Amino acid sequence: MSRVRTGPVVGLTAQIVLLAGLAATVGLDAAGWLAGGAYGLVVAVALERGLRRRGADRLGPADRVTLTRAVLVGGVTALVATALGGAAPLAVLVPLAAVALALDAVDGWVARRTGTASALGARFDMEVDAFLILVLSVHVAPSTGGWVLAIGMMRYAYVAAGWVLPWLRGTLPPRYWRKVVAAAQGVLLLAVAADVLPRAVAAVVAAVALALLVESFGHDVGWLWWHRPIRTGPAIPTPARPAARRLASVPARRHDDRADRPLAAHQPV
Repeated sequence: MSRVRTGPVVGLTAQIVLLAGLAATVGLDAAGWLAGGAYGLVVAVALERGLRRRGADRLGPADRVTLTRAVLVGGVTALVATALGGAAPLAVLVPLAAVALALDAVDGWVARRTGTASALGARFDMEVDAFLILVLSVHVAPSTGGWVLAIGMMRYAYVAAGWVLPWLRGTLPPRYWRKVVAAAQGVLLLAVAADVLPRAVAAVVAAVALALLVESFGHDVGWLWWHRPIRTGPAIPTPARPAARRLASVPARRHDDRADRPLAAHQPV
């Protein structure tokens, strides 16, 4: 049992150490400590539950990379929460977020190279990505506009809608463009967060990110709607007929019988 807890506990410990380092260098207020600490605790609890459900006793190589990313995202979260009451230390925030985004390509490569890809690792990676995008959208919203929050909230709105509409929880086929759009969100939002673009250009970049996300989600929702399971009414039982009558009716079903003609309308000519 202790081996199961090793990964989550190491991650939570690393999160606290990072927060302490940020507090000693650039400073964290109570909101920053609370946001970063709560995030680290939630990640540790969720990761341990995932390991238990999978029956695993340790994190895989790719999961360790994703855990490193998660710790960095916790640091970004603390800085953004602190910056709500003042200016953000971009010299620290931007590099932390950039490394977290860069490692997004590493964990997938490690999983494929070591043959350790798993549903837990994929879900862990996706949740870390989604939360980083949410945090970056919160950071740029005051300067760009509240509409930017739609970028960070869209994935969570999609999950919430799945609770009401079960067909949204269907399995989607692989789509490379979906991965491209997901990666582009973090890069484009980080470019806006770096505060190196003119205000108008930053708004256009954020709008492009939102448009790409709307297209990607719209495509997936449309696919799930088109392939949703169709509920039909209960089958009406056919009255049983005597064996003699069933045998007598068999010769009457010929290919030129009128009862077969409506089916011919669906056959190729």
